[in-house]
Amino acid sequence: MAPRPGDGSDNRSDIRNFLVTRRAKLAPEQVGLPSSGRRRVPGLRRQEVAVLAGVSTEWYTRLEKGHISGVSEEVLDAVAQALRLDEDERTYLFDLARAARPARGTAPRRRDAEIPPSVQWMLDSMTMAPAFVRSRRMDIAACNPLCRALYAPMFDSDTTNERGQASFPRYFFLDPGSRHFFVDWEAGARISVALLRAEAGRAPHDRALRELIGELATLSAEFRTMWARHDVRVRHYGVKRLRHPEVGCVELAYRSMGLPVSDREVHELTVYSAEPGSAAQDRLSLLASWGATRAPATEPTQRPR
Repeated sequence: MAPRPGDGSDNRSDIRNFLVTRRAKLAPEQVGLPSSGRRRVPGLRRQEVAVLAGVSTEWYTRLEKGHISGVSEEVLDAVAQALRLDEDERTYLFDLARAARPARGTAPRRRDAEIPPSVQWMLDSMTMAPAFVRSRRMDIAACNPLCRALYAPMFDSDTTNERGQASFPRYFFLDPGSRHFFVDWEAGARISVALLRAEAGRAPHDRALRELIGELATLSAEFRTMWARHDVRVRHYGVKRLRHPEVGCVELAYRSMGLPVSDREVHELTVYSAEPGSAAQDRLSLLASWGATRAPATEPTQRPR
């Protein structure tokens, strides 16, 4: 079933399913506990997690049912250690706890933050490095010309959002062409879902974000399967391999970092780079020349609603 945007029960469900899936990944011998016979379900039992965290089974059971509001950071940290959460998963658990605190009234629909001109100037100054700024919903909110050339299939796709911005999750799961464009499609799709999961943990009441998740869950069985794993990724870096229709395969290293675009909104800046003297660097030069022959609009063209 697709998540219901703005439903207050979403956070409790996320807490419950996240803790259950993390517990299922651990075998007793991994945490120094004896394995006692056949188990009906994989992973640790609730009482074993409670022992490892130093809390009562009743208390942990209540936590796993989603009652996380008011739990101290010390206890959450003990649970994170008991479940062997990595840094990104621990961050996500704490984000869920903060989001579970009682809200004052109904959260309004948030308007997308405007990208300051200085950010666009910064992007445009990177002439041999594709660079873009992505929003919480993983749309490309701003980019430089080389990024637009590199991701031309995404910008040309019918999966762009209502503002004409390329959307990573919508392209991955709603455009069949993404499987050819991304050489490592499945790994990239999993990362896309894990990043989206982390964003949903930080902002569970963002209705536009919930609507995107609901759309993908309704239209893509693969998205539903990956979303149900409750995998989380906050820090984003690695190698991207693309099969570009104009220059062939391009392998680039990339790094992402937080970028404040207003006093209240932080987007993510991602920069790609090629090894000096490599074939990838030559192909970036070709892309820069090819991109210059196109006539990109200074602002994304909005699609009719």
